[in-house]
Amino acid sequence: MCPIVTNVVKKKLNGSPAMRNKNLFRSAFYLAIVTIVYNLIEGIISMALGYSDETLALFGFGVDSFIEVISGIGIMMMVIRIWKNPGKSITSFEVTALRITGIGFFFLSAGLGAGVIINLIQGHKPESTFWGIVISAISILTMTWLVWAKKRVGRKLNSDPVIADANCTMVCLYMSIVLLISSLIYEITGFAYIDAIGAAGLIWFSVKEGMEAMEKAKKRSYAECSCHT
Repeated sequence: MCPIVTNVVKKKLNGSPAMRNKNLFRSAFYLAIVTIVYNLIEGIISMALGYSDETLALFGFGVDSFIEVISGIGIMMMVIRIWKNPGKSITSFEVTALRITGIGFFFLSAGLGAGVIINLIQGHKPESTFWGIVISAISILTMTWLVWAKKRVGRKLNSDPVIADANCTMVCLYMSIVLLISSLIYEITGFAYIDAIGAAGLIWFSVKEGMEAMEKAKKRSYAECSCHT
């Protein structure tokens, strides 16, 4: 076949719906990987600095990031399943990941709740919330981009699960905003109880995420999310 004809054929194949879908699923897979790696790094740094600065909100934010890693692995497997076997139902691995995620959020909520009560009784004040400001600001930028990118890919694929994942990523964005506000208020005013109040805000979102993960596991479906924008 002559070079000109070969190039024309390649362009047509590259522009075919099958090739476009393949590229979009590859993008969805890469976005899942980015989510996992980012949350892993964020979790390690947030927990270390939260412990060092004695800020419950930042430490809890870090624990949440680790739970999001488990959730992200389940999402990654979901993308692979839909990509390779569009008609295949949710796997037991994904259901287990959802259940572990849900249980993890409930334990986080209980731990943060106990920490909030103790801190309020003792009037505990963090050493500093500077790193809470820095980490939450970076997280807000990252999560905003991830939501936009996931929605863009999901809409082009006409995939409800991918779009639902994007909507649920909004919870991470909301939690980052809560951390930013509480950290800023403490740095500006030194208000002793704002760190505990910020942690209480994280509890609300953690319970919501835990319930949602368990509901998805029960229904064996990713196509729902209570975090729609």
